[in-house]
Amino acid sequence: MGRSRSILRLLFVVVGTLVIAAVGVGLFVVYPTTLADVFGVVLALVLTAFGVRVVGSIARDVFADYNVAEVAVDGPITRDGGGGPMPASPRSTPADDIVDQIDRANDDSNVDALVVRLNTPGGEVVPSDDIKLAAERFEGPTIAYATDLCASGGYWIASGCDELWARDASIVGSIGVIGSRVNATELAEKVGLSYEQFTAGEYKDAGVPLRDLEEDEREYLQGIVDGYYDSFVERVSEGRGLDPEFVKETEARVYLGTDAHENGLVDTLGTRGDLEDALAERLEVSPDELVIESFEPERPLLGRLGAGARSVAFAFGAGVSSVVAEHDFRLRT
Repeated sequence: MGRSRSILRLLFVVVGTLVIAAVGVGLFVVYPTTLADVFGVVLALVLTAFGVRVVGSIARDVFADYNVAEVAVDGPITRDGGGGPMPASPRSTPADDIVDQIDRANDDSNVDALVVRLNTPGGEVVPSDDIKLAAERFEGPTIAYATDLCASGGYWIASGCDELWARDASIVGSIGVIGSRVNATELAEKVGLSYEQFTAGEYKDAGVPLRDLEEDEREYLQGIVDGYYDSFVERVSEGRGLDPEFVKETEARVYLGTDAHENGLVDTLGTRGDLEDALAERLEVSPDELVIESFEPERPLLGRLGAGARSVAFAFGAGVSSVVAEHDFRLRT
């Protein structure tokens, strides 16, 4: 079935391209005797190139030979893949792109199952949760597959899938939250800087790096971290069917895949081939009929360039937003 669909798709592209080329020749190239006619040749070539892309896109939809979608969460998880005003690292994961890919797979009538491939140390809390929620929305079997590393925000995402697979030597776990700030008070004193800020609201400048934290400010910021940790534990225990006390007892440790499987953090250990065999059995198709399509971001070039230039802000309310954006107090899983 997959081979015949591929042949039909190729035939469709060839015929469609020939038709578009013939139209272009008929409109612009016949008897090119003037400058306008020569310009028509250029237009015909442009039309043909554009037509090949359009026809190819239509052919992929009409004669699709895949039945499983795969999205890859690779590298640190952020909102848009950037870390500030500098261009984004090619190893970071833009959460909005992953959500879009999963939603497109969900809307694709050819897709019967979803594989979420995970190789990530974690990242920002809300973007991780957005990907998890998108996986939960998918109408069909969802399998999270940990390759090298499925830690923190990666495990948060996995808790939104039906199953979590890993390799024997995968690193899995780190169910915890980090809040951090830079303390630059001594440096400021050495270079002769002093801090003065005018605020309204007692905790508006909590965490600013140019002065020491007051004890009540430390408790306030620790409370934010604890709140996120409680949410993390709740989501993992609900999504993975684990006892909340057991999740807390892991104390954010990481485990080898074999140990994670033993204690219930991972459902199944296996290679990529094992995963595909299990998927074929679940979808009631032969292994030869199982075709996995990698879904990639649908973003124009200018959009990709702009994403790397935008500043990443992790905000959850006006007060905390100022802490994050102004005072470099950062939260991540």
